[in-house]
Amino acid sequence: MGSCFLENNPLGEGCSQTLVKLTKDSKIISRVACVNLPSHMPAVWDISTTVREDRLAFLSALPGLSLIPAYEDLHQKREWGIFLDFLQTNKRVAISKSALYEVYILPSLEDSRIGLATVLYRGISSSMCPVVADSEHLSPPGSHAGEAAASFSNLTQDKIYPEPQCAEVNGDCSSDLAAMRSFQRNYVTAHPSYLKTLGQAHSSWIFGAIAELVDNARDAKATKLEIAINMVYSKMASKDIPMLSVIDDGYGMSHADILRMISFGHGQPETDDPNHIGRYGIGFKTGAMRLGKDALVLTQTTNTRSIAFLSQSLNEGKDNLEIPIVSYRRFGQNMEVDTKVQNEDAAKFYLKIIKKYSPFDKYLIGEKIGIFGANGTGTQIYIWNLDEWGPAYCLQWEAGIAGGSSFHQGGIFIRSRRIRSRPGQISCAVPLDYCLKSYLEVIFLDPRMKIYVQGALIKSRPLAKSLNKTIVENGTILEKPVQLTLGRSQLEWEQANCGIFLYWRGRLIEAYKRVGSMIHNGDCGRGIIGVIDVTKLMDVDNGHVWVHNNKQGFQDCEAYAVLEQWLGVKADEYLDKYVDKIQLRKGNAQHKPDHEWVQCDKCRKWRMLSTDFDSKTLPSQWFCYMKPFNGSCEVPEELVESGTITISTKRHGYDTKDPTESRNSFPEQLATKSEGINDNACESEEEDVRLPVKRWRCSRPRTCKKN
Repeated sequence: MGSCFLENNPLGEGCSQTLVKLTKDSKIISRVACVNLPSHMPAVWDISTTVREDRLAFLSALPGLSLIPAYEDLHQKREWGIFLDFLQTNKRVAISKSALYEVYILPSLEDSRIGLATVLYRGISSSMCPVVADSEHLSPPGSHAGEAAASFSNLTQDKIYPEPQCAEVNGDCSSDLAAMRSFQRNYVTAHPSYLKTLGQAHSSWIFGAIAELVDNARDAKATKLEIAINMVYSKMASKDIPMLSVIDDGYGMSHADILRMISFGHGQPETDDPNHIGRYGIGFKTGAMRLGKDALVLTQTTNTRSIAFLSQSLNEGKDNLEIPIVSYRRFGQNMEVDTKVQNEDAAKFYLKIIKKYSPFDKYLIGEKIGIFGANGTGTQIYIWNLDEWGPAYCLQWEAGIAGGSSFHQGGIFIRSRRIRSRPGQISCAVPLDYCLKSYLEVIFLDPRMKIYVQGALIKSRPLAKSLNKTIVENGTILEKPVQLTLGRSQLEWEQANCGIFLYWRGRLIEAYKRVGSMIHNGDCGRGIIGVIDVTKLMDVDNGHVWVHNNKQGFQDCEAYAVLEQWLGVKADEYLDKYVDKIQLRKGNAQHKPDHEWVQCDKCRKWRMLSTDFDSKTLPSQWFCYMKPFNGSCEVPEELVESGTITISTKRHGYDTKDPTESRNSFPEQLATKSEGINDNACESEEEDVRLPVKRWRCSRPRTCKKN
């Protein structure tokens, strides 16, 4: 049980909201949010008995306050209805007892079908006080802000009147009561400096922070995401400052969702969605606080709108963390302050704070809300006081030219331009490490969402569909199936990169992971790329996952160790079988991907182009009915198939068909003679760039004579 410290009590200011679990016979009924609940009161109310209302005459003198349950599923809705019907039909009161308090739940005077009830409580040694419970605006199950839930199918009846009296004591009653009053439960408070600590989760790579916000948009089923950095005027700084914006058109968040988002972690979802990336409940906080000191969230559903302000500037010098939230609910055609979660004065007070500590005035807030449209949904995140790297910002950005060519499009970059620390990585030409556009091109295994950076549309690059000489390897690791796609990428070869891309739940976790002999020889396997989704392998049956909470790596575990070994074997087999006998030339059209693909701008499905079609002739916006597909969006996608290898000569010239062939001959020459392949390329042999012919191994040491 904890307190959100929000001004959301219709009774007035100074009231905090606490969440409680309501149970009967260890079964969940509903979750409730209680205002001004004493800190001594337990976080779980277990209904121990029910009595007739006329047996508790002293309740009639107390005012009743509403309780509204939060239905998580049809089962809880049914159980709550059974519970209220029982109380109303039999004119009974449900009672929950603890060491210091007694809680009474009465049915509403209105029809029980509307789900209302009244909650009262009293201390054992004090007069009874009212409490309101409103679980319509609760955090979902497992939230650290508190809980609430229950089951009353097996509700028992106890007609014995529980006489309210002082607990039995021996000797000096007053001393025992004093000891009871002095008992305090310990609850954690969040110091504002904790926000800076959260940001350190992405201290090694700032794009990991942006990825957290991209993940949230994908989980909200957004079809469009816009990321940009623009200059705005700040009253506090008295100058223009850069502000990062992340805007999506997803489902948006209700008041309950926004409370869950700003809470510091929450339990894993009860129903595991394999396409859902968020797991730990800290992504927004760690991402936003890594990017800047202050963040404003505007979010809208079909019937609600909320504004939340997570700020280090606001909380500087305070002992506890304050997070202003203003929520609205649709009434007719207008959005008005939701008085079920806060009063008008509280909303005005928090809006005043937001305007004081942010670049947002009422006009700018209105302008941003206008992005949603009349009935639109989505979430907008604005971050300013961006993180600095020395005298300049960590991020560097270019606005681009509107309507210009691809060479004039803007972008967002990491100022340092350094590659990430990876074993065996020797090339500095890794745009994914410092260019946001390159990272977002491959961040999703099956890209569907349109992503814009500085106004320019990112052309997604599904790696598994962009390789040459592709093979698909299926295997079993710890009794779980895995599938690896291996192939050669001309782009990565020209940049001297290679390695395996590991995805989890369709999201890139590790890139360019070198395995097998790639680790020992920096240039071995140049241009070889592998793609694998390890969701089934890294998800444990009990809900635990072997993924770091910053989603930039995997935990050291048995599954990961066996995976590394398996990947190394498969990569070496591919190198032995195909690589050293295939000749590469810079810009060689013969080594373009096995299949070229284009994505429909309407259905977001990928369509395979015919081998003789020039993809450069496609328009910037392409749809399924256009050439060369000439179909419709209802046609299913085609699957990636293995490429065909036509060269079968052994590596390095060994074991050739002609025993007179010299081992000193080039593998390309041997392949031509043994297979009858005549390469009439216009380029001279001096223009050929060959893959390395030497790869160190512990089990099979080899030596190559100089030519």
